[in-house]
Amino acid sequence: MKFHPEEAFSVVTSRIRFHRRTPPGSAPGTLVSVPDAPPPVIRVTGFDSEALEEDVVASAAEALAWRERHSTIWISVEGVGDADTVRELGEGLGLHRLALEDVVHVHQRAKLEPYADHIYVVCQMPEAGGQIETQQLSLFVGPDFVVSFQERPTASFEPIRDRLRAGRGRIRSSGPDYLAYALLDAVVDHYFPVLESLGERLETLEERVVLQPDREVMRGIHEVKRDLLLLRRAVWPLRDALGALYRDPLEVVSAETRPFLRDCHDHAFQILDLLETYREVASGLMDVYLSSLGNRTNEIMKVLTMFAAIFIPLTFIAGVYGMNFDPAESAWNMPEIGWRFGYPFALAVMALVAGGMLLYFRRKGWLGGR
Repeated sequence: MKFHPEEAFSVVTSRIRFHRRTPPGSAPGTLVSVPDAPPPVIRVTGFDSEALEEDVVASAAEALAWRERHSTIWISVEGVGDADTVRELGEGLGLHRLALEDVVHVHQRAKLEPYADHIYVVCQMPEAGGQIETQQLSLFVGPDFVVSFQERPTASFEPIRDRLRAGRGRIRSSGPDYLAYALLDAVVDHYFPVLESLGERLETLEERVVLQPDREVMRGIHEVKRDLLLLRRAVWPLRDALGALYRDPLEVVSAETRPFLRDCHDHAFQILDLLETYREVASGLMDVYLSSLGNRTNEIMKVLTMFAAIFIPLTFIAGVYGMNFDPAESAWNMPEIGWRFGYPFALAVMALVAGGMLLYFRRKGWLGGR
């Protein structure tokens, strides 16, 4: 059983590659479209405490027109490959160009960027499937709008849309800052089922690492450690961003919303605690795996050593009887060779020696006995 380090390295680094489309030396705020990117899906929701309207629009200009007839609008853009759409929305709402550049470049570390009349929050949202991945969520929060940019269309925010349609709770009467909190809270909540699946994988690996420490177990441990590293890199800065969001004096965040943001910040702390616990468990599984391999090798070596120990005296006896001394020359030159029962006697001695050694090994506990 041999483990190849280069395969482990490729597994660990398979999803932490970095791609940037703007060439070096480009002006700050340069937006570049993704070649062959599908057109973005733009969903607009306008609401107040009394009414709600929602629709899928074809362009950024149609989405911006909703601002005139609703007190609060939520523009949800699914797909950031079209730089023209991002640019048009940014110019229409007065969003900072550096923040728009971060929207297009989906490698950003979670952070909070305050500007004159709006704030920009970026984070990574987990997606559990065949393997754990994250997609970037960018939020712009202004006095009467929330704009969210996602890399791909997902159903992650459908529960929030259902709450808006039903008018439950404070979501339609508390303004855009509370809607932004609801979106961030949904992002944080998406980490818990992912961590639950990782915990189940660790339990399965813990059982296999003792009973069947093979190469697939090692690969599984490395995959779990890679997923934990991916999530930790996403949650650690998100915790800091949420902390700044409820502590810093931001005009677009009301005092009524700050306790909810603090609760969301506490959930991020819980996720980090679970991540650190699982990382320790995964490291412990690696130690158990190496220990199990060592124990298995020792068992094999013990069996081989016992076989060698048994055959050493048998080889000595056979070697003695294989010496070419002539009994006719002297009575001391192996007289038993001419004995009628010499051959059965030699075999019996060998059997007694082998049986005696096996009995000795068993009494010592080397064969499972006491």
